[in-house]
Amino acid sequence: MRRTPTRSRWRRIALTGAICATVLAHPAYAGAAGGTAEAGGPAPPATWRADLSDVGADDVNVRYVQGDLRLRSQTAAPASLHSVPGEGSQVLAPERLERPVNRVRAELDARVPAGADVAVDVRGRAPDGGWTQWLPAGGGAADAARLPFAVTEVQARLTLRAGGTGGAAPAVRALRLRADTDAAPRPRAAAAPLTYRLFATREGLVGGTTANGHVIRPDDHFVALPSRRGLSPKGSAEYSVQVCGPARCETAPVWDVGPWNTRDDYWSPPSVRESWRDLPQGMPEAQAAYQNGYNGGRDEFGRRVANPAGIDLADGTFYNVGLNDNGWVDVTFLWTGDQTGTRFPTWGTDVRVRQESNTSSAVLTTLPGPTQVRVECQERGEQITYEGHTNDAWAYLPDYGGFISNIFIDVADAWLPGVPEC
Repeated sequence: MRRTPTRSRWRRIALTGAICATVLAHPAYAGAAGGTAEAGGPAPPATWRADLSDVGADDVNVRYVQGDLRLRSQTAAPASLHSVPGEGSQVLAPERLERPVNRVRAELDARVPAGADVAVDVRGRAPDGGWTQWLPAGGGAADAARLPFAVTEVQARLTLRAGGTGGAAPAVRALRLRADTDAAPRPRAAAAPLTYRLFATREGLVGGTTANGHVIRPDDHFVALPSRRGLSPKGSAEYSVQVCGPARCETAPVWDVGPWNTRDDYWSPPSVRESWRDLPQGMPEAQAAYQNGYNGGRDEFGRRVANPAGIDLADGTFYNVGLNDNGWVDVTFLWTGDQTGTRFPTWGTDVRVRQESNTSSAVLTTLPGPTQVRVECQERGEQITYEGHTNDAWAYLPDYGGFISNIFIDVADAWLPGVPEC
């Protein structure tokens, strides 16, 4: 729950949020939680002040003016959400810390008129280069963001929302973050990324703007999920899903929020789900509302739910997986599960992930554009040549259960450094 001041005056507030965790876990930094200083006492927290003036290309509908971070437009919102109040977001620069932490608190100095809202979310970078899911951070011990493992790099994100359609908007003067460790137990990882069968709708909305600031193009490849906890910053694929439809599978980044809801991370366990915690894991609120009359058949905005959609697909993804009309697909949330391995960026378009390390084996899925992949091991296979590059090394991607040529791993080395042989 977030506190919203009832008067439009400056005050120091600490945003609250549910105690959260994800189903990720890492052996790295084991024992760091509860760490102490060499003298035997608790290590002092790391503190830093966010630079709100650094508004960049991955920030959406915000500006820094007269010492405040404000909405640029009080009516602009993600195209997929249609008539909801205006909103914007700032993804702050990551903070590198001298020692591992697993708990982050946020203290916000802001003017928040009645009906408006400011949310602070944080995430931590794993040793393999991937990120935890975004988690809400408040200022108290009970509402601090508790990361699923200790990290040495933390990033924060601010989301500003106007009060009602065209209503009064918030202004943020300062954000201070404090990170330390505690001895709270960490959840165990799932053996594999979570997969659910979901009803998918075609997003369309060409020319509109997504929640991360991307302007939607014809034949675009991305998805929308009804929560910001798995939203990739603009131009990145830090949170991606694999969508398997009637014809084929495709991996696409999460670039928008929707359909229907904005605080429904249904892939999270009920104990840490942001909203609708009485629903089973993997059940979107919109599906429960449409099929069972849950919440009176309405979404978080009070709109009557017209279909059970738990995911929106951009036009290119929608047609590529074989849909001609809205329908059911299998969706794998690639940032969940056991995250051992090493992450690498890819390059190229329509890169095929194959069952074996050769071009005659079955195609399991395609990577429509550059993304981050997790490599478990590599092996020698068929030698291929592409755009002047020749290589016989293939990388095994455990999230997809198949191989891609190392040619499409965006590093200079033909044999990936630090990756064992399969």
